[in-house]
Amino acid sequence: MTNDSSETITALAADDISAPSSDAYFAGGCFWGLERYFQGVDGVRATQVGYAQSTVLDPSYEQVCSGATDAAESVHVTYDPSQVTLRTLALLFLDVIDPYSVNRQGNDTGRQYRSGMFFTSPEQKAVFDTALQQLAVRGPRTPAVTVEELRSFYDAEEYHQDYLDKNPGGYCHISFAKIADVANRQRYIERVWDLTPEEYAVTQEAATERPFDNAYDQTFEPGIYVDIVSGEPLFLSTDKYDSGCGWPAFSKPIDGTALTNHRDSTIPGRPRIEVRTAGSQIHLGHVFDDGPRDRGGLRYCMNSASLRFVPRDQMQSEGYGNYLELLDK
Repeated sequence: MTNDSSETITALAADDISAPSSDAYFAGGCFWGLERYFQGVDGVRATQVGYAQSTVLDPSYEQVCSGATDAAESVHVTYDPSQVTLRTLALLFLDVIDPYSVNRQGNDTGRQYRSGMFFTSPEQKAVFDTALQQLAVRGPRTPAVTVEELRSFYDAEEYHQDYLDKNPGGYCHISFAKIADVANRQRYIERVWDLTPEEYAVTQEAATERPFDNAYDQTFEPGIYVDIVSGEPLFLSTDKYDSGCGWPAFSKPIDGTALTNHRDSTIPGRPRIEVRTAGSQIHLGHVFDDGPRDRGGLRYCMNSASLRFVPRDQMQSEGYGNYLELLDK
């Protein structure tokens, strides 16, 4: 956006915020990486990097870096609301940045790297506020992301647009693994955001719930245990046993390809094998080789917070009828 007038940017901003509801604006550190991340979201039609909330007309990159404009490096996302909702975009944004960092993301520091979601209508504000409130209840840290009305947005210089496509080895504060996985993450982000604080900590941050004080340690009725996020079947009650460890223990999964194993060295001197799901990629727990020999010798020590138990008499109605035969065996 350019203009020869030096009066005020109020009228200019009015043109920007009249954009249809399929436009959204996010600031989360260096705009190169954030743009590339949003480009991987199913339903995103176009992206444009630029400078939001500038007090200077059509600022240059050098002016923004000087701190004289109060602008934030931002990404203008144009999306198809029939394919992806604004809420999903907001949750993916909060999911990939450090929402607690003040004026910093990755190695970049300065007010131009602050985090914000800029609304263009009351409806957008409500969506952003709700997402941020859900983040806040996880506590105890206070999110540093602001929700503000979009006052102005100026396109950045052409060499900044699609920067990581032009420069594949360029700097990016967002991991390339997350960029590559964003479409898959998109499938589960709404459910992830609705988890309780403990469920989130366990499934997303690999926390461990308290032993002997969790939902399924002493649950042995017939049924099936599924991924709490995706609903994918993981374990049968017939493979569950009381290991005495304080967490649900299984001798084997229903389908080994549904799980992935990862070396875990978080406890010095005690290497372990972490277990995650292949689909939603949530943390389940660990697998050990001290299980019952007559059942194969493995102990899948899982967190109840990562699972949902479906009793046998509800399996058919909940879509798990095909597993009744396995359960009956």
